[in-house]
Amino acid sequence: MTTHQTTIITDLTSLLNPAPALARVEWGHIRVILQAERLKQELSARMKEVGLELHPEKTKIVYCKDDERQGEYSQTKFDFLGYTFRPRRSKDRWGRYFINFTPAISNKTTKVIRKTSRGWNWPLRSDKQLEDLARMFNPIIQGWINYYGCYYKSALYPTLKCLDRRLVMWATRKYKRLRNHQRRGAQWLNCIARKQPTLFAHWRLLYALAGQ
Repeated sequence: MTTHQTTIITDLTSLLNPAPALARVEWGHIRVILQAERLKQELSARMKEVGLELHPEKTKIVYCKDDERQGEYSQTKFDFLGYTFRPRRSKDRWGRYFINFTPAISNKTTKVIRKTSRGWNWPLRSDKQLEDLARMFNPIIQGWINYYGCYYKSALYPTLKCLDRRLVMWATRKYKRLRNHQRRGAQWLNCIARKQPTLFAHWRLLYALAGQ
């Protein structure tokens, strides 16, 4: 008998002893998983009949775990359209925290954004003014915010702050008084961001409230 089989038998046996209500919940959880597995097999068979097949990485059963669904399953998250759907800590209208199954920008997407912004080569654009950079790249930045900021917007903040680090590198190359002084450059940029929080699209999100 394999370890997996032993685990299943142990789990099923443990359902014989707890309270009836708990047993019903556990049996219901197992039944849903079995139904999902069967549906996946039926879909796979149907696709093969028409000469197609399900993508093994993109087609999987995911348990949408939250405060009301606390069972266990091997897959509790998935990526779709640049978002990662998984259990996250959320706050309701009364300020109470709970676990909710919700989307936020995926790690893969943040890597793409960082790579794209690195390709802009801001440190090498010392011939440009800060306003020039804002005018050139705000449409792209705003597009990211509009799309990936729809859900769990705070997950986008670290990636947006990465843009400021690139602006600091630009400033330390453009201005002699800031050259080789990353901290001084960061203070200079932070001061401008708080005075002009609408200059860059991401500043409107990160600094607008602080500037009010």
